[in-house]
Parts: sequence; structure tokens; C-alpha cells
Amino acid sequence: MSDQKFSTNALHAGHDVTVNGGTRAVPIYQSTSYVFNNTDHAANLFSLAELGFIYTRLNNPTNQILQDRLAAIEGGIGAVVFASGTAAISTSLMTLLKAGDHIVASSSLYGGTYNLLNVTLPRLGITTTFVDASNPSNFAAAVQDNTRAFFVESLGNPKLDVLDLKRISKEAKEAQVPFIVDNTVATPGLLNPIEHGANLVIHSLTKYIGGQGNSLGGAIIDAGTFDWANGKFPEFTEPSAGYHGLVYHEALGAPAFTFKLILEGLRDFGGALSPFNAFQILQGLETLPVRIKQHSINALDLAEWLENREEVAWVNYPGLKSSKYNDLAKEYLPKGQSGIVTFGVKGGFEAAKKLTDATKIFSLLANIGDTKSLIIHPASTTHQQLNEEQQQSAGVSQDLIRLSVGLEDIEDLKADLEQAFAAI
Repeated sequence: MSDQKFSTNALHAGHDVTVNGGTRAVPIYQSTSYVFNNTDHAANLFSLAELGFIYTRLNNPTNQILQDRLAAIEGGIGAVVFASGTAAISTSLMTLLKAGDHIVASSSLYGGTYNLLNVTLPRLGITTTFVDASNPSNFAAAVQDNTRAFFVESLGNPKLDVLDLKRISKEAKEAQVPFIVDNTVATPGLLNPIEHGANLVIHSLTKYIGGQGNSLGGAIIDAGTFDWANGKFPEFTEPSAGYHGLVYHEALGAPAFTFKLILEGLRDFGGALSPFNAFQILQGLETLPVRIKQHSINALDLAEWLENREEVAWVNYPGLKSSKYNDLAKEYLPKGQSGIVTFGVKGGFEAAKKLTDATKIFSLLANIGDTKSLIIHPASTTHQQLNEEQQQSAGVSQDLIRLSVGLEDIEDLKADLEQAFAAI
């Protein structure tokens, strides 16, 4: 953990210039593997008697700097990076859970995450109950004897629901399960879930942290606050058959989950982040503190403008006074509410598609968090695999348009939408 402030950590954490050849910029260590001093040194690394680098599927010096920096800005004791946000989620859950286990999750999730929990993991014997996360008591009501995790997004995509993390974390503690929070949309620039009781924090680094739309990446940050020896997770308290009898909790203590992610998750599933992508993401992370503020300013301005357009049926942005999440936004997101705005256009499904096709500055693509403004119609794209009831539960209506508001001049963005409105 670091006692420095967010903006300082975003620039410096994890990079010791005396170790990295005096380089001010983080170097790219583009190597698959690392030379051992001798066979004893190699044996010590494999047995965890010494820490160091073995093979880039497990870790890499560039990746390690990114991991240390992410842990510092989120307030965790360790982090592990992956090839994508989805790789971070799936590897984390597969490392933590086994056949027969159960998850309680918010129904308001990114479509790919919903599909993972609803379709793919059940094939492996891991089931999920989806609940309306606006009422934290719904989590307790859904707990079963085999429940082993709570999973939410701090700011839902695309529902933009702000959750009462403190109350949900209390329910997780009562159930003696880890509270996992995907903090991709809010970012650590606006919200630190660990401060509100989260045990594990997930990011798609592809989005705001990278910020340039050029590199995939994902991460999980371990708060080091969960008791893996509470009796519900024997994989941490009994000898590991996959790592020559290592008892994770006994040998490693608080960062046991971080090491299990590396020693089993990355080793067995192989979703390693490229060192070049880690370098690119580090460049984005350095400017996150200033970017996320401007994303939030632009998004609020545009949301207020949209509320006064006659072509618009409704607008959803937590920073709006009219938002039902505004009170929670004041509590959890006082520094800004990020850059995603959703709205419904009069005319429904076809009108929404037509408007989406008509923008010139807003790019039609399936991403968020870029410096450039983006637009998509989720009902026909990102959430089309869900039925109408599931879409509604995730906050997706037929007329919904999702904007990822970038850093362009706000007047140009308004003019672009105005000419698109004229097309319908």
C-alpha cells in the first residue's frame, strides 16, 4: 500500500528507477523468460522461497510495475494483470470457485459478464442468482449454503446504477464470502471500492485506465482483507495438489488469493497480459486523474443538454438532479460520475438505430472509456444475446443509446448529436 495521493501514485508507484536502469519511463521487458543464477536460484523461485521472474505467462517486470501501481491507486496489497477484462473476471472466478459453488450477482452487468455467469459457468457447475442490487437485502435473501461470492459493478454498464457498496459489503461479511466489485466505469479516480468494504476489485484496463482505445487488458486488485481460513474455502487451507502441497493461507497469509491467481490461474488458463500492452496501459494510467475529471464534466454537460431536447424521451446519468441514483452518487461519486450517458430516443428501436448511424464525431463501436466519443445501440449489439426480460433487468430498453463521452469540445459533441437528431 502507498501513503501517497492518487495523482502521484498514477505517475510513480511501482517504478524504482534505481532498479530499472535509471529509466524515467517504464521499460518494456519484451522477454518470454528469465535466466536463473543457478539451479538453486531456480528451485527457490519455483518453491516461493525467493520472489522473482520465471516466465512471462506468470509475471514480467513491466507487468509487475503496472500491478504495483494499480494496487497503490486502489488501496490494495497486490494486483494481477490479464490479457483482457473478461480474462480477469473469468480467471478470478475459476481460481476462486469450483463445481457446485454459487454466486450472487447484480442483474445490472456488462452483457459479456452476464453471459459468463448465466450461460458459460453453469456448464462447469457454477451457478449464479441475479438480484436487483438497488436493495442490498436482496443479496442476503439469495444466499445459499454453497454461495461463495458476491459480484457487482460499482457503476453498472449500461444501467448506470450507483450501488450502496457499504450495505452490500455488510451482507457479504454476514455470508462470509468475498465481495467482488468491477470498478471499470467509475475508475479509482472517482471511487475506491476497497474503502467501502470490497475484498477484490476488477478492472477492464481496456477502458478508462488505458484510455486510448489501443490495448486490451484486465486486472484484479486484492484488498487483503478477506479471511480465506473461515472454513468455506478449503483450497486455501488444505495442501494444494496443483502446487506440491502448498497451503496458501498458511504460507502466504493476506495475499494468498493474489498468489493463487498467479500460480494456478495464469499458469493453467494462460490469460497473460503482453508486456507491450502493459506499457501502453501505463501511459494511459499516468493521465487518468485529469482525463476522468474532464470525461465527467463533459458527460454531465451533455446529459443536461439532452434533457432539454424534444427528440429525447428520457436521460440517465447519475450526476443529474433528476436521477434516482443522484443521492448515492453524491455519497460514492462526489468527484464526478464518469463519462457514460444513456438516453432513450422517441421513436423506439428503429429511431435509436437511425440516430446511432447518423453521428459523425461519435464513433459507432463496442467500447467505452476512450478519449474519443463513442456511441452504440445496446439492444441490437452488446446485449442482443439476452432476451427482453434480461435486457430490462440489465437496464437495456429498445430505445436506449449509450454514449461514452470523450474529451472533444462539448459544443462540437452537441452539434454532432443535433445533426443526428435531424436525421430522424
